[in-house]
Amino acid sequence: MPKLPKLEAMDLAALLSSRICHDIISPVGAIANGLELLDEDLDPETSEIAMELIRSSAKNASAKLQFSRIAFGAAGSATADVDTGDAEKVARGYFDNEKKTNLEWVGERTYMQKEKVKLLLNLLLISLGAIPRGGLVHAEIIDPNGTAKLVITATGPKARVPPAFLDLLSGTFAEHIDAHAIQPIYTLMLAESAKMEVKVVLEGESVVFTAESA
Repeated sequence: MPKLPKLEAMDLAALLSSRICHDIISPVGAIANGLELLDEDLDPETSEIAMELIRSSAKNASAKLQFSRIAFGAAGSATADVDTGDAEKVARGYFDNEKKTNLEWVGERTYMQKEKVKLLLNLLLISLGAIPRGGLVHAEIIDPNGTAKLVITATGPKARVPPAFLDLLSGTFAEHIDAHAIQPIYTLMLAESAKMEVKVVLEGESVVFTAESA
């Protein structure tokens, strides 16, 4: 297991809150802009454009909040298992708004340890950073009712291992911890809690993330 930076509980909570707010501020701001347009004396065509902006942005914000509820939130009691079908649903909703990237999800629907499901969803977020120009993210859950192995493959042009994630795995992370850096740190904290080891490798235009029992 990599040695992770020390964080006080209050700092972790604040950074994760900032991370979530950063994700939803854009669609919420777009809703506000659409409503401001409707307050003006607009022609029917422009009014419809404003309504479409509100509809799409509300859908986007809702999808990101539903995803965050499972990926970052409690989602039940501390010992509860999570329905992987629910995880798949929120992941697909999140990726529906990632216009440049598609999601493939493979694995039987079952109940799996909460920390492992949260790890999977957070690895999906990390994988988006591995293909900045977009592409395909393939998520697979192997033996979910046993030891469980998670495999996330991100394929696209200019694929790369996210630098901060690689530095954390290698123990060379020296960046300032902000709302951006907290994502890979929290992901590896989840792996530690789930007693899973995370590895990453670059294979041509694919970055493959694996997590399995340590």
